[in-house]
Amino acid sequence: MSKNMENVAENLIHNIVETVTDTIQHQTSNPEEQNRTSARVKKLFGRQKTIHRIFGGGQSADLLLWRNKKISSSVLTCATAIWVLFEWLNYHFLTFLAFALFVIMLVQFGWSNISVVLNRSTTQVPRVAIPQDVFVNVATSLGAQINQFLNYIQDVACERNLRQFLVVAASLWAAAIVGTWCNFLTVIYVGFVCAHTLPVVYEKYEDEIDEFLYKLLGQVQDRYSKVDVSVLSKLSRGNLKSKKGD
Repeated sequence: MSKNMENVAENLIHNIVETVTDTIQHQTSNPEEQNRTSARVKKLFGRQKTIHRIFGGGQSADLLLWRNKKISSSVLTCATAIWVLFEWLNYHFLTFLAFALFVIMLVQFGWSNISVVLNRSTTQVPRVAIPQDVFVNVATSLGAQINQFLNYIQDVACERNLRQFLVVAASLWAAAIVGTWCNFLTVIYVGFVCAHTLPVVYEKYEDEIDEFLYKLLGQVQDRYSKVDVSVLSKLSRGNLKSKKGD
């Protein structure tokens, strides 16, 4: 039995050495292909699409990547103003809503009285109306995102992949810890700011960030392989000792 195991191990090592030798010779004889392969690997896990295409390539991608600086800055400014009102100035939603409605009514009241004085029709008074399509689109997109997240969570729970399950569980635990530090509005605002800053920064310094992440990933893989080998070796030794004891 031990001789058969030794023969199998020798054949396996011989096949691995031949495969590595053929790979090195093939890469050495084709330097251009080697350069293309290394460049493709360093592009953030081998991605080939641009950042704009990854975000959908539409108006949302233009907004996140600051293609129109006026619109992007206006959206970010509005989000910051809302966060300041509710977080720093301790405004409540009902107070803010009542104040906004009062301002709208005050403008319309003044406009209608000025129209009477100037002998103009009161039908020209501006009215505020939110289209129904806005509510439908928001509800549809929000429901789709929530269902997609729920499906992902349930797939992780049912696929019996322990490593992926532990990663998701650790992420949820980290989110729960962050939730104790700040409220939900601050979390949404931080995510909103990150969504409007990190993609454009990555697009501007893409090569430098890819190179840094590639080196960091290589170091993590090296350390993981060392730990994995040490753990597997201990487990294999323990199995052999238990078999010998039996």
